Amino acid sequence: MSSTGRLYGLGIGPGDPELLTLKAYRILKQVPVIAYPTLENGKALARSIVADYIRTDQIEIPMPLPFSVERSSQPYYDQAAIKIAQHLTAGQDVAVLCEGDPMLYGTFMYLFNRLADQFQTEVVPGISSTFASAAMLGAPITYRNDVLSIMPATLDAETLRDRLSQVDSAIIIKLGRHFAKVKSILAELNLLDRARYIERATQANQQILDIKTVDPQAVPYWALILIPSQTQPQ
Repeated sequence: MSSTGRLYGLGIGPGDPELLTLKAYRILKQVPVIAYPTLENGKALARSIVADYIRTDQIEIPMPLPFSVERSSQPYYDQAAIKIAQHLTAGQDVAVLCEGDPMLYGTFMYLFNRLADQFQTEVVPGISSTFASAAMLGAPITYRNDVLSIMPATLDAETLRDRLSQVDSAIIIKLGRHFAKVKSILAELNLLDRARYIERATQANQQILDIKTVDPQAVPYWALILIPSQTQPQ
């Protein structure tokens, strides 16, 4: 294993390039190969975050992934793992760029499951958009014994309603076309007045909007709703 390359899961933060950690920056600058997820239209948020730090001589592996629950992503990750493994086997280190933190709803986890038992692997944590959003909103998430719940908006309505009915504080991610469903449930549970909406946190095109005025047709995947703590700080 010592003659093979090392696999890095590189958390690069929520969007602001200045939120890249020093360790992630160092590894990004030194590895010969980088890989990153792309949308089917070729756009790559992860690459765009660190574009100014990528060397011209680095090998790049774009990984097209379907950001949809209706389509299986397994074959896409299988293909990406094969390409990455070829470079690792040849002795080249590979850094997989992952928005936010690699181990919190991160695309890297699926590559980790496929490759970590074959190659030396290191995961470099990054700032998650969930916590960056709280900072941008100026909304404390939890105090003292509060319990934080993080859930994807892709859950069915009944499951979302059940989970949200019990929260101290919550972060609902992956909004996109599920926004109207989530907003309706929050209204049912009398949580709408507490809910805070933000999209593309820390990015140049970040928006913080009144949730009651948000156009459901315009909500991106990179949007979330924060239900902050109601506990009174001492």
